[in-house]
Amino acid sequence: MLDENLINTIANIGFPIVVCTYLLTKLDKRLEVLTDTITKLNTIIENKKE
Repeated sequence: MLDENLINTIANIGFPIVVCTYLLTKLDKRLEVLTDTITKLNTIIENKKE
């Protein structure tokens, strides 16, 4: 009985937490790359205007 409850708790709570953490860290890295790219593009556009 206790083993079943522990397995259900891990499946219902632990697994989604792990998946969300993984996805958020991957998304954070991509957002950093996108931010850097947009900043570089903005600099290039500003230099072209001058």
